[in-house]
Amino acid sequence: MQIVFYARVSTADQTIAHQERQARDAGFAIDRVVADNGVSGVSSRLAERPEGQRLFDLLRAGDVLVVRWVDRLGRNYADVTETIREFMRRGVVIKTIINRMTFDGATADPMQQAVRDALIAFMAASAQAQAEATKAAQAAGIEHAKASNGSAYRGRKPSFTRAQMETVRDLLAQDAGVSVIARTTGLSRQAIYRMKDDPAEAEAALARWGI
Repeated sequence: MQIVFYARVSTADQTIAHQERQARDAGFAIDRVVADNGVSGVSSRLAERPEGQRLFDLLRAGDVLVVRWVDRLGRNYADVTETIREFMRRGVVIKTIINRMTFDGATADPMQQAVRDALIAFMAASAQAQAEATKAAQAAGIEHAKASNGSAYRGRKPSFTRAQMETVRDLLAQDAGVSVIARTTGLSRQAIYRMKDDPAEAEAALARWGI
């Protein structure tokens, strides 16, 4: 049995090392890291990514696949659900760092299968919904920044990076409390509330400062 950690980052200010550190801090004894850099979870299926393809060759029955959350596998409902089910059919166990979820195909009880499948569907749907909400906020933020482009006033420089903002969004989507998010990201509660209450303005602030 091997424990394989899969990470994916879509922007330059995110790092694979950060995700790996989260996994090890959570107690996973990782044997191998497979990672895709600069790859969108919206526009590419896991099997189409350079390193994502390796998972289908590497993983065998009894192996454990660890991901930060299901959105690292993808942000498309159909792709994520099909991917998890395919790995379970192969006897692979999937574990997440956030929420400490475990998915496997070991149970033969139909009620337990139904609960497991419903949870997989919910998490995959949440990943896609979050991606769509983020895209809408980004578009609104860009338009907001364009509208004020003629002014030299850019406001106060944001106290957060894009990577931190994406982490905040991920944790908010999993119903994490503001205090927990503050400890995880190192941001103030006020900054998190601003991102939560007005995501378009948070995007606009980053755009105005070219972050």
